[in-house]
Amino acid sequence: MKKLLLFVCMLQTVVLYAQASVENYPVDSASVEHAGVPKGEMLKFTFDTSKIFPGTTRTCWVYVPAQYKPSSPACVYVNQDGIQWKAPTVFDNLINNKEIPITIGVFVTPGVVKAPNANALDRYNRSYEYDGLGDNYVRFILEELLPAVEKQKTSDGRQIHLSVNGNDRAIGGSSSGAICAFNAAWERPNAFSRVFSCIGTYVGLRGADRFKELIRRYEPKPIRVFLQDGSNDLNIYAGDWWMTNQTMERALTFAGYEVNHTWGEGAHSGNQGTAIFPDAMRWLWKDWPAPVKEGRSKNQFLNDLLIPGEDWELVGDKYGFTEGTATNAQGEAFYQDIPASKTYKVGLDGKLTTLPVYAKKASGTAFGPDGKRYVVAGETKQIISYDDAGKETVIADSINGNDLVVANNGNIYVTAPEGVQNPSKIWLIKPGGEKTIVDLGLKFANGIALTPDQTQVYITESATHWVWIYDILPDGKLTNKQKYGWLEVPDNEENAWPDGLRCDTAGRTYVATRIGIQILDQTGRVNAVLPVPGRQSSNVCFGGANLDVLYVTCWDKVFRRRLKTKGVNTFEKPIKPAAPHL
Repeated sequence: MKKLLLFVCMLQTVVLYAQASVENYPVDSASVEHAGVPKGEMLKFTFDTSKIFPGTTRTCWVYVPAQYKPSSPACVYVNQDGIQWKAPTVFDNLINNKEIPITIGVFVTPGVVKAPNANALDRYNRSYEYDGLGDNYVRFILEELLPAVEKQKTSDGRQIHLSVNGNDRAIGGSSSGAICAFNAAWERPNAFSRVFSCIGTYVGLRGADRFKELIRRYEPKPIRVFLQDGSNDLNIYAGDWWMTNQTMERALTFAGYEVNHTWGEGAHSGNQGTAIFPDAMRWLWKDWPAPVKEGRSKNQFLNDLLIPGEDWELVGDKYGFTEGTATNAQGEAFYQDIPASKTYKVGLDGKLTTLPVYAKKASGTAFGPDGKRYVVAGETKQIISYDDAGKETVIADSINGNDLVVANNGNIYVTAPEGVQNPSKIWLIKPGGEKTIVDLGLKFANGIALTPDQTQVYITESATHWVWIYDILPDGKLTNKQKYGWLEVPDNEENAWPDGLRCDTAGRTYVATRIGIQILDQTGRVNAVLPVPGRQSSNVCFGGANLDVLYVTCWDKVFRRRLKTKGVNTFEKPIKPAAPHL
């Protein structure tokens, strides 16, 4: 037994020695204090007034370089889990050597909700704040923490002024703090353009394992990323850190991001991160103030659509809630401001006009083969048509509708949500006015569109993440109901809230959702995501003389963007797209 214990002890010593050797990294000169290098000042305060994470308290340190002058807003580096990487010393040296710009460091711990008494435990908010997707944490930084930082003053009375330009801001962390940093830049690339990620937790704790797919689908964002991990990192129930960090690097490279990495043999520690932090900062800030630019993705689906240099353009804003996009035969685009009961038209010259004739609380809009504009009138619960002269005709009464589509044969399909808790109705209105319920049961049926060949119909189910598909029978009724399109859902929501949708001539389907426009291939797979400026998108249509301009309503704003494709108008003759890639 003594020999066995001795052997075990020797084995443990060998393992510890090997691990120590693995974790023994060279020291960068910038990580060491040097005589004659001006030292920045460290400020410290407690932040306990968050409304985004109510009840939490946390400690924040602010590094202010000696060279900082309040007359010029400084660059910013935000680090999760407090002070790491010997960062104040590194910043002293790199700023003194002019290897990075004058940068104020903000080091913040995760929130803790203090227990009410000594017999209870504190609530530790780290995983909730750091590991999840969504914009809660970056909103906390931008709306609460950084304004609190700017209220601080140095010992000699200098007020803190931080740049609001995302190109002047970096963010970093280790483990869960690393995924938190990347997620902040992902959610707000206009606020943080440079990310330092050490032993990043891109695994299945609260959804971060989804990033490796999302990155490949999204239109590239202007973010520069430095990754670090070691081959002896964690491999537990949530995933394999070493493998997921490599997968992240491959996803970022595939999607056209500017990404750099250092791989080692270390465990789940910050040792290598501390060793490489100076070089990571040099690389992240290289060429500053030249902006970090979007790259070109290898996602062919995206490249078949996006035009280099073409971006979202604002059509109009300051609305109540915009919806009901549609296009006439000339390519003029229309949309509704529902609360104001106003209808707007965008001419081929781009000019915006308000129509004198409108339906009250109108939502869904579509043009028919007769050239008339059909709308769902929410206040009167009617389907109404308007001719070019503005003459109004009631097509159907007593339909509490939301959206509609008009086929080339004159059939009208209308979604009637009836609220989230009640089963939705799908109505068919024949050219003679006969109306029939052709489906019942979806959870808030919303947007509706026909396939380009007009043999099937898509319907979005807003209370879920599904786009449903039905076959259209010769009499116009629906059959072969099936869950079809699987949509991405944001972390802080229970559904994708798919709303309006349209098809292009290639058979792609464009769905307005919480995260932007999700684009599906003909088999129902999301191949690409186009984030849209502003709030949640509600509806889409293709307009312009060539039907190559995508119009998107986004709550109080409307945007447009030219693409390398052409939309489908269902009042025209059906077309047969090319067969999909299975």
